[in-house]
Amino acid sequence: MRTKIVAGNWKMNTDQTSGLQLVAEIVKGLENIYLLPEIELAFGVPHPYLKSVADAIPDYFKSQLKVAGQNCHLELNGAYTGCVSAAMLKDVGCRSVILGHSERRKYFGETDALLHDKIKTAFSQNLTVIYCCGETLEEREGGLEEKVIAEQISTALFGFSAEQLKNIVIAYEPVWAIGTGKTASPEQAEAVHAFIRKSLENQYDETTADNMTILYGGSVKPANAADIFAKPNVDGGLIGGASLKSADFLAIVAAMVKSPK
Repeated sequence: MRTKIVAGNWKMNTDQTSGLQLVAEIVKGLENIYLLPEIELAFGVPHPYLKSVADAIPDYFKSQLKVAGQNCHLELNGAYTGCVSAAMLKDVGCRSVILGHSERRKYFGETDALLHDKIKTAFSQNLTVIYCCGETLEEREGGLEEKVIAEQISTALFGFSAEQLKNIVIAYEPVWAIGTGKTASPEQAEAVHAFIRKSLENQYDETTADNMTILYGGSVKPANAADIFAKPNVDGGLIGGASLKSADFLAIVAAMVKSPK
């Protein structure tokens, strides 16, 4: 059975007080939700607050509530002012790291080849990687989404063995649906998730593809989460704005718990 994941990406939001309050509200709200063993939650926290958030998660939830870095540097240490390494993320309690987010690609010029090397670095610290891929509106309108995504996953991921791929979660995030209020329809999301899974099967084997957790990200909200999560190839979500409101995040988690799959 594939792991189901609801991960919140806080981006450059919250301060220490509001972040800790958000976690406390979510933990309290989870008392009313039976979190199935196959479901995990993750908080993509701004780097300065990672340790305080990790420490705030009660011991009885630590196996299912995990803290993720939003990025890491290619190197583990060195003269890279302002950067954070995978070793530092591990040291403060991170279990995973988000790599390849469209905002990192757009604003910081990160390429698929660079991301491949970053993934290797994350693996060296036993971090699970949430690898983001997705097309722009122009690419979608040009019918290029499969071509773009195939290149993103082949360059960044196909150099790894099937065994190594067990430590990767893929997040499909159509760039045109991030922070815009637009959302891919459940059918559009399912089509791309199925394409990604088939690409993995063609490169590796059916078992590897079947076991890969693939998340949808792109304006997931309480109102649309259930319909998206019900699709057979969608295994959860990477949540942006809605992850900053405890009630919204909890409603999305509840939709995952109630998913018929």
